[in-house]
Amino acid sequence: MKRIHRAAVLGAGVMGATIAAHLANAGLEVLMLDIVPKELTPEEKAKGLAIDSPPFRNRIAQAGLDGLLKMKPAPLFVKDYAKRIAVGNLEDDLGKLTAYDWVVEVVVEHMPIKLSLLAKIAPHLGKDAILTTNTSGLSVNEMAKALPEEMRRRFLVTHFFNPPRYMRLMELVPCAETDPEVLTAMADFMRRVLGKGVVFGKDTPNFVANRIGVYAILKSIQHMMAMGLTVEEVDAVAGPATGRPKSAAFRTSDLVGLDTLAHVASNSWETLPDDEERAVFQLPPFIQDMLAKKLLGDKTRQGFYKKEKTDGKRQIFYYDYESGEYKPTVRPKFASIEAGRQIDSASERLKTVVNGQDKAAEFAWKSLRDTLIYACNRIPEIASDVVNIDQAMRWGFNWELGPFEMLDAIGVENFVRRATKDGMAVPEILKPVTAFYRDGDQGQRQYFDLSASAYRPMPVPEGQINLDILKKAGRVVEKCGNCSVLDLGDGVFCLQFHSKMNAVTSDILAMTLKAVARAEREGVGLVVGNQGKNFSVGANLMMMAVAMAEGAYDDINLAIKAFQKATMALKYAKVPVVAAPFGMTLGGGGEYCLHSDAICAHAETYMGLVEIGVGLLPAGGGTKEMCLRAVDLAAVNGTDPQPFIFKHFQQIAMATVSMGAVELFGMNYMRGGDSITMDIERLIADAKQKVLALAVNYQPPLPRTDIAAPGRGIAASIKSQLWNMKMGSFITEYEYEIASQIALVICGGDVNPGTLVTEDYLLQLERETFLKLCGNKKTAERVQHMLKKGKALRN
Repeated sequence: MKRIHRAAVLGAGVMGATIAAHLANAGLEVLMLDIVPKELTPEEKAKGLAIDSPPFRNRIAQAGLDGLLKMKPAPLFVKDYAKRIAVGNLEDDLGKLTAYDWVVEVVVEHMPIKLSLLAKIAPHLGKDAILTTNTSGLSVNEMAKALPEEMRRRFLVTHFFNPPRYMRLMELVPCAETDPEVLTAMADFMRRVLGKGVVFGKDTPNFVANRIGVYAILKSIQHMMAMGLTVEEVDAVAGPATGRPKSAAFRTSDLVGLDTLAHVASNSWETLPDDEERAVFQLPPFIQDMLAKKLLGDKTRQGFYKKEKTDGKRQIFYYDYESGEYKPTVRPKFASIEAGRQIDSASERLKTVVNGQDKAAEFAWKSLRDTLIYACNRIPEIASDVVNIDQAMRWGFNWELGPFEMLDAIGVENFVRRATKDGMAVPEILKPVTAFYRDGDQGQRQYFDLSASAYRPMPVPEGQINLDILKKAGRVVEKCGNCSVLDLGDGVFCLQFHSKMNAVTSDILAMTLKAVARAEREGVGLVVGNQGKNFSVGANLMMMAVAMAEGAYDDINLAIKAFQKATMALKYAKVPVVAAPFGMTLGGGGEYCLHSDAICAHAETYMGLVEIGVGLLPAGGGTKEMCLRAVDLAAVNGTDPQPFIFKHFQQIAMATVSMGAVELFGMNYMRGGDSITMDIERLIADAKQKVLALAVNYQPPLPRTDIAAPGRGIAASIKSQLWNMKMGSFITEYEYEIASQIALVICGGDVNPGTLVTEDYLLQLERETFLKLCGNKKTAERVQHMLKKGKALRN
């Protein structure tokens, strides 16, 4: 299959437009088509448009494109990427399809309409073009009948989950004639170019994730009604307590829409006459009533939950299915759930909850028992193995654990014994299994293949590096409680954080020096990266809070010095250092990236220097680095540094966090030699390749002694603006003081403009100002408040 550079999206509704947006995010040239409107609007008539005017004929597609710029969360990495999308219509522009490598149909989920469109566009496709449908559950083999036989080999389902930018799952479902090489090539394209997690499904109603996910929600409703639980009580159980997302069952339903839930359920009921649990897909009367009242969830601002302002305060209400009225939420308390909150491991947490003795534990067991049995019975009907089902639920419904990972957590033998005791029909395939996953030779993860009754190696797509596998294979060369140094091969080492939330701790700082020394001594370079939930949330505030409470400012000074020593070691290593951030990359995590030779960031990297949130400034070299970058940008452009200093100051003072990696270039956190990886699984491998490329002709930099300080004049200008904001009651006296101190540091202190200073001088200025701010009572209170807030969020 030839490389895909140009893609056409047929359908400009919410799903079609957001798919087009994500293709533009990936750098593709996109054409988006929709139908021609039936008649001119009064506004169009007033403009003198006629029925043959392109603005009229392309109105629907243009509206889809315009809508992308207003959507939240943003479907585009940056609004400028909308320029990569051209619009047209399905009557005048079909001839253009010949030039496109991939055409994806995203029209309404109605088989006759899809069949008609496929037959209509078939003559206009290029001889090697890939044609796909975004159906969420209609038969791909039925649709293939509308196509010429030769074209069927290039036809398959590409089922995006909504919203396409943020939901990782991509279900690929071939028709009977799909060329296996086309399927393999599209899987590689989806992973590498679009950053998708690919699951291979079969031509069955609702495919994999929706089949099991909607069943799980509807089964939870059955048990809720039988046990007399409330919507809120069910969500307290069906979320993180049992290895699923915070949106649990009913908040998830509100997010996707009750109409969508009903559509999937009805499709299952109508097309699965032989499903042993078919009755589950019949919607209960109260759901039918909610649909009639348009209580559809977030799209109508009321569903299982709604928000209202009461006495000026936001109040959340849940739907009482017995009365049909909304009631205030009360945050249910269950002993089993509270016990689970104290456990970080999703597997151990799940095991604790289902083995509890209260009503929540009973519900957890019954609802999961039925869902896990249902998932077992779907192999090989909807997917060939447990891996595809587990990945579908983790990537499509954001479960922490897939169904078969849940079985391992509970214990397969224990599950079989307990379910049998309940009188359930336990699948025979479960009885010989001891565990669905295990570690094989050299740390290679294996899964139990139910069709062969044997363990198989977990499939690992080419170009991926799994740090857990390397650790189990004995590739750890140094380690401490919160981080490790691994040998990635080819002379490249990796400094991996694995502290709680990957916060930067004192032992990570010490290990950073060791990692750099080892890479200099034995290798060619170093990657700073990990494969946790987030790259790093910043420095460990707990240690700082204790020191501040005790007035141990010498200890704080030593801690800041250690942090600066670590980041400067990265910057001036004798070998190239590449940071591989992803997810939340805050405070000290961002400072580690700023001091690396290059950044290889995942597309969804949310980076910011946010220390002002607790009344402090970036003191791990972050403020110094942004001063330095402003001065260098001014020198390169032959301009005054003031606009760059103002911009960088504002980012620090407002704790600006990027909404994706692309924005980091505009913030000057990422630079010309940096890169973005779409596939999170390839991030470490891509960072390693960048290290190897840099190592070929690497010349380590020298510490800077020639920095032309912006000086007191620019600092005074910033303070003048801050004063006006204070006088206008936009900021408090306390905020004015903090921001003024940051302004002085980022301008190089109270010196004349152009005074040559060193990096060491700027680092010392950071430390002195940090210590000054630590002595502020309000700062200490903010740090304590942030710690309490973090604890509350974790609970």
